[in-house]
Amino acid sequence: MKFPAVAFDLDGTLYPNYSFYARLVPFLLKEQRYLRAFGKARDRLRAEECNLAAPNCLEVSSGETPGRLSERNLSFYERQAAYMGEILHAKPELLLQKTEKIIYRGWEPIFKKVRLFPHVIETLRALKEAGVRLGLLSDFPPEAKLENLGLGGLWDAVLCSEAIGCLKPGPLPFAELAKTMGCTPGEMLYVGNSFRYDVLGAQGAGMKAAWVVSRSKAKKQARGLKNAPAAELPAKPAADFVFSDYRKLRDYVLT
Repeated sequence: MKFPAVAFDLDGTLYPNYSFYARLVPFLLKEQRYLRAFGKARDRLRAEECNLAAPNCLEVSSGETPGRLSERNLSFYERQAAYMGEILHAKPELLLQKTEKIIYRGWEPIFKKVRLFPHVIETLRALKEAGVRLGLLSDFPPEAKLENLGLGGLWDAVLCSEAIGCLKPGPLPFAELAKTMGCTPGEMLYVGNSFRYDVLGAQGAGMKAAWVVSRSKAKKQARGLKNAPAAELPAKPAADFVFSDYRKLRDYVLT
């Protein structure tokens, strides 16, 4: 097998996003302003973490790690709520409570009705039976989701980047993932659906990256690489492996 350890993103990677969001239409319509603020706050947090990861961008005192450092000694969730408060002109403590109640806890039961991509469970079990260590790294708390999706008990490591204090594509969550799984980044394959956060994030941390995309997108990329003149081929593929069928991922890892 090519990799002793394979790790996965969760949302949009092990199940299709539409299967989840279709069940949230009334909430999405009602809370557009709140959700936009939530997204903007996380974009700001990501930008800060990218700056912290840049060499010589910030002097870090002894014992502190870039990505864990908080300039105002606030936790990740408090900073997120503070940025949302600036946008919505609302009290951060109220937004902190709302986000915990709605996004981090209120949505979790929905995953009992969400369907996984075909062949996900059989692929995970085949990898595990072959001795591959399985990990999961998500930007949102994953434990309850995994149980509700029927994916509990399969993992050697489950991490949440928010708890680490740095969202993907920052390098710290991927470094923590490799450390927890007892691997070097170069020994690992990370699987995700987001090119920016998963593919580039994993590759930037020294891992190989597999990109799960729609069937039409996978075929289009394969045709483009096959038909393009050698001089026009990229020096490095956009992802190390692109797939739409989880059985192909299983074969890629195990053969």
